[in-house]
Amino acid sequence: MSRKHLLVAAALLLSPALAFAHPGHGDNGLLAGISHPLGGLDHLLAMLAVGLWAAQQQGAARWALPCTFVASMLMGGLLGFEGLNLPALEGAIAASVLALGLAVALAVRPPLGLAMAATALFALCHGVAHGLELPDMSSPWTYATGFIAATALLHAAGYAVVRTLPRAAAPLVRVAGAASAATGVWLLAG
Repeated sequence: MSRKHLLVAAALLLSPALAFAHPGHGDNGLLAGISHPLGGLDHLLAMLAVGLWAAQQQGAARWALPCTFVASMLMGGLLGFEGLNLPALEGAIAASVLALGLAVALAVRPPLGLAMAATALFALCHGVAHGLELPDMSSPWTYATGFIAATALLHAAGYAVVRTLPRAAAPLVRVAGAASAATGVWLLAG
């Protein structure tokens, strides 16, 4: 993808937010939902890593991992909306950044069931955190739509990076995974 294409894509992604740059638009939660995964380093890295890791897989795992994450995150969000707070939630989210980063760095290909179970557990934690941060006066469903859409876009971005780079760039993807894992260690050390 050329620099020009990247700039056009970034401008298109950011242009709807410009319309809401002024107060008084009555936020219904959509923008808050979109911004939550994008604004938190832990969420951003984990969700990009899912896309990167999925692209390193073969067969059904390529779509199963991102779909599992999104579905499990929504379930966690619903639990968070109800006030369920998991013990050591922030630590679990930091551990997901570490584990998913390592999975990318090592390009591991575990059995699909194991990969989906780990992905679901991590996503559940991220979803609970999203749900617990539902802004006052916001529609839970609109907020959920926002964090689901942002998550799916982050997965797609990670996937697209791996699938569009030449095979010679695979070590760079692994370095990105290692950097994410290192960030997970830093977050755990907190």
